Amino acid sequence: MYAAMQAGNTDELVSRHASLVRRIAYHLMGRLPDTVQIEDLIQAGMVGLLEAIKHYDAGQGASFETYAGIRIRGAMLDELRRADWTPRSVHKKARRVAEAIREIESREGRDARDSEVASHLEISLEEYRQILQDSLSCKTFSVEELIQGEDSVIDEIHVNTQPEQQLIEQHFQQALAKAISELPERERLVVSLYYDEELNLREIGKVLEVSESRVSQICSQAMLRLRARLADWLEGKDNGAKD
Repeated sequence: MYAAMQAGNTDELVSRHASLVRRIAYHLMGRLPDTVQIEDLIQAGMVGLLEAIKHYDAGQGASFETYAGIRIRGAMLDELRRADWTPRSVHKKARRVAEAIREIESREGRDARDSEVASHLEISLEEYRQILQDSLSCKTFSVEELIQGEDSVIDEIHVNTQPEQQLIEQHFQQALAKAISELPERERLVVSLYYDEELNLREIGKVLEVSESRVSQICSQAMLRLRARLADWLEGKDNGAKD
């Protein structure tokens, strides 16, 4: 174990990797409202770093930095979920949007348009875009949100053994990658810039030459579209994932 190999050097390891905690915290802050304090994220991240030092096993193949980054980010997301500021009404509206997207795309066999979703929900286009804005501004924008949190996709599947859980998560990751690749071009680009290139909403807006609020809406719609498309997977219709 990494911790055993470095016995007595925990303080040194924390000091060495503190910058990683700060970098992840500031990246997350780029998608969060002003009510979230950077100090809270850093504190949660330091707990994640300590857990990484304690549990890291070099024999698993991943570098310590990679492993620690996952634990740090996970600790921060856990802290955000514990202090979830999202009103229940926002979660409910977001689920209704995902259901509407699913119904429209199932019927039409193509990407659902903003105007179609708004019409299906019997609301104005402006109201629909406000739902998208609220949905994103009240939670972290991350593919992990499809796997973790209150509306977790993976949590809806109940299995009894760890190997089965790992297999389900592997199938889900494959289904998720496919769903992302089939997003409308602009939504796919935003997901890539945000999740892979680690740009914040303001930086993505400059790339696309649109406002930060519009990027927020595109991000939110991408996540809700993914949720809608992965609903079939949950029912065992996507490549027999639950067979």
